[in-house]
Amino acid sequence: MSVQRSPSPLVNITLPSYLQRYAGGLLKQRIGLAYEMLSHCNLCPRECGVNRLAGERGYCRAGANPVVASWNAHPWEEPPISGTKGSGTIFFTYCTARCVFCQNYPISQLGIGQQVTVQRLAEMMLELQVRGCHNINLVTPTHFVPQILAALALAVEGGLRLPLVYNSSGYEAVETLRLLDGIVDIYLPDAKYADDEVARRLSGFRGYVEANRAALKEMFRQVGAELLLDENGLALRGMIIRHMVLPEGLAGTQEVLAWIARELSPSIHISLMSQYFPAHKAVGDPVLGRKITDEEYLKALAVFDALGLERGWRQEYYEECET
Repeated sequence: MSVQRSPSPLVNITLPSYLQRYAGGLLKQRIGLAYEMLSHCNLCPRECGVNRLAGERGYCRAGANPVVASWNAHPWEEPPISGTKGSGTIFFTYCTARCVFCQNYPISQLGIGQQVTVQRLAEMMLELQVRGCHNINLVTPTHFVPQILAALALAVEGGLRLPLVYNSSGYEAVETLRLLDGIVDIYLPDAKYADDEVARRLSGFRGYVEANRAALKEMFRQVGAELLLDENGLALRGMIIRHMVLPEGLAGTQEVLAWIARELSPSIHISLMSQYFPAHKAVGDPVLGRKITDEEYLKALAVFDALGLERGWRQEYYEECET
């Protein structure tokens, strides 16, 4: 990825947001509210309404206990997230989507992973801290928000002091995000699509555009446009929006980026990605069965520049072709 085009402000190291909330007792209050949502699950915009506490399962197929596919130090996130020692990623099993091109479909759709207790999830956070990771990066966390909050409280008691990253598809319910206000330090959402029919056909999303834009506005309200960094260039608080360019303009890149610049801020950090390749059901598809072309990615870069977007990272297309 190329370096960001203009610097973010440097700040002194401060306690993560969730530690301040924990001291005031608000984190524990949020846990109770979140678990109530599991009894008629409306954690994501689908609002399946199932009682997950009683063993019922909705679209995502998640139950009452968290399921984790892996946890490790990850070096390939955006530079302020990965730093030099890696981001402490916890990859959750299942997903609120069914992307036909999902590169992690064994985890998201086939359910590969290990069911763990909240206590064990807390231990994973602490283990990643011991390994020297710069943050705790919750990957595809939406359907396990109550369990994550409960684990976070235990981890804090065990000495967790790392910033918390919420890494999601951007298909979020505002009510759920409000439970994370002052808990999540860094939001790392996708803005995948500009068209609901494309979102439904390629990812199974229902009402993605409206839900995604409401979610991005709520995240923006919570953390603002600035990505605050410490003296080592590591993210402490803020927001990075990811957008992956798809073949034939299916992602609606121009409209997605224009909305972000207009409705949020041209100063917000955007990670423009060229890494698409056909996986899962996209293999052999007449449209999705190929990587994007030079022309398609250059067009996306031109849109980025024309909109006056000031900060972020842009994957180099030739690097992706070599990997």
